[in-house]
Amino acid sequence: MKHQDPALAKLSLKNPIHFLALGFGTGLAPKAPGTFGTLAALPLYFLMMNLTIPMFIIITLIITIVGFWICDRAANDMQVHDHGAIVWDEVAGMLITMIAAPVGLLPLMVGFCLFRVFDILKPWPIMLLDRHVKGGFGIMIDDVLAGIFAAISLQAIHYFWPLV
Repeated sequence: MKHQDPALAKLSLKNPIHFLALGFGTGLAPKAPGTFGTLAALPLYFLMMNLTIPMFIIITLIITIVGFWICDRAANDMQVHDHGAIVWDEVAGMLITMIAAPVGLLPLMVGFCLFRVFDILKPWPIMLLDRHVKGGFGIMIDDVLAGIFAAISLQAIHYFWPLV
């Protein structure tokens, strides 16, 4: 992969681990790679949205658990901790946000916005985890928590103002 960023030059989209870590290539967006990485979760969500809640949770857990390893491998290959192009954490965080969410365009848009707000602003304790936990676990855990916060917020919004 030709790129001006020396860390990105160490990756290849032909490598399945790199391909996934880069959110199917969306992490290579020159601006807002985290937002594009979150968008990369949408095809997965559309495939999963009509599953039972337990099945949705199981698949999301698998994506998240494998993500710890994927992100760690990509970061090690790049020799950079939590490079902005590594966006598998956003994919997992967005799917966590949508656990037990009502199916529909409005809940999806609200969930997307909530996740991006929590991921960008990193309120306590997300900021603490982002700053002090390293490796694949560190890359993933702040987005996992942002997804949990966004999921709780989405459920609260839906409770008081039904989205469907």
